[in-house]
Amino acid sequence: MKRMRIIHKTGYFYNQPVKFGPHRAMMRPREGHDAHIARPWVKVEPRAEVSWLRDTHDNSIAILTFHAASDKLSVESEVDVDLYYDSLNDGEMLHRWLQELYQPGQVVNTLDLLNNLNSHIYKSFKYDSRDALGVQLPNETLTRGSGTCRDFAVFMMEAARYWGFGARFVTGYIQLAEGPHGATHAWTEIYISGAGWRGFDPTNNKLVGSEHIPVGVSREQEKASPFSGSWEGPVSVQVVEAT
Repeated sequence: MKRMRIIHKTGYFYNQPVKFGPHRAMMRPREGHDAHIARPWVKVEPRAEVSWLRDTHDNSIAILTFHAASDKLSVESEVDVDLYYDSLNDGEMLHRWLQELYQPGQVVNTLDLLNNLNSHIYKSFKYDSRDALGVQLPNETLTRGSGTCRDFAVFMMEAARYWGFGARFVTGYIQLAEGPHGATHAWTEIYISGAGWRGFDPTNNKLVGSEHIPVGVSREQEKASPFSGSWEGPVSVQVVEAT
C-alpha cells in the first residue's frame, strides 16, 4: 500500500465584494478497490455550506452554498489516498480468463454474454466458506481457484466493468430451501441498457429472483456491509416466506 497526499488550492479575487451562487467542485479522487480515501479535508472562504453528492458518472461532487458577499473566493482541499497494488497484474489475468467467453468483434446478445459469465464463474471456482475479513481481488480468486459468495460477486463485477458495463456489489439474504433455511449472501447487479439493473448470482449460477432479498448496494464492496464493528457470540439468520 502507498499513501499519497493531494493538496489542491484554487483562488479568485475581485475588485469589489460580489455575491456567489451555488458552486460545484470536483476535488475528491474516485475510490475503488485499489484506491481508498483516508483523510479528506476542505476549507472554503468565504464561509459556505458544503454538501456532497454523486453524479451519473459516480463522480463525487461538492456543492458549495454561500451566504455572504466577498472580494475573494478560496477553496482548499487536502486528501490522503491509499493506493493498493498487487504483485500480479490483475487486469491482465482477468483479460486472459475472459477471452474464453468473448473475443473483440464477436457478436453476442448482451444477456447471453452475462449469463455465460455468471455460469463460467460458477463452474470455474470452488466455493470456500472463508471466515477471514475482506474480499479477494479477481487475481486472488483466479490464483486460488476458490472463494466465497462475496469474492465471486466482486469477480463478476470487475469482469463486467472490464467489458464496459456498469456494475455494483449487493449484499442481502437468500432463502436456500423451504422453511427457515437462509443465509447472508452477496451477488452482482449489472446495468443493461433498456432493462436497467439486473442481478446475477454466480455463487449459485442463477439470475437474482424472489429468493434474493437485497439490503445494501454499492459501487465498492467495502461500503455495502450491512453491519460493521466488533462482536463476540453467535449469529442466526432465518429467511422464510411470509404468510
